[in-house]
Amino acid sequence: MSPQELFDLTGAPVLLGWIILIAGPRRFAVLNAIPQFIIPFALSLLYAALVLSHFSQTGGGYGSLAAVRQLFTSEWVLLAGWVHYLAFDLFVGSVLAARMDRAGIGRLVQAPVLASTFLFGPVGLVLALGTETLLSGRSAMATLKLHPRR
Repeated sequence: MSPQELFDLTGAPVLLGWIILIAGPRRFAVLNAIPQFIIPFALSLLYAALVLSHFSQTGGGYGSLAAVRQLFTSEWVLLAGWVHYLAFDLFVGSVLAARMDRAGIGRLVQAPVLASTFLFGPVGLVLALGTETLLSGRSAMATLKLHPRR
């Protein structure tokens, strides 16, 4: 299978995950598991396979912008990077949706925030945390559990 064919196959499940996340009912744990765990897990397996089989062939790395550019000259590694984005953005979106649910933020407000997460990753994160802070009356950062376990 070519990198383009694999790229084409990743779109439909990710889009399904985002549709479930944005428009689906969240009261069903099994339905929630699809965008939060099942699709990101499957994409993570694909990512691992791509990285393990093609990463060492590129000659690139992470030490400089030129090395990153060299790394992504391989279509296989470029595909791995894309799959990485798809998996992480969907997982992060599902975590943000759950946080906004707990903060009492309505689904109509969540929809553009989640769409931003889908399209622009970190922009959606900023919008979600800002929205949570503004609409819940408490700092989104205060709800993060950053204390070490005892």
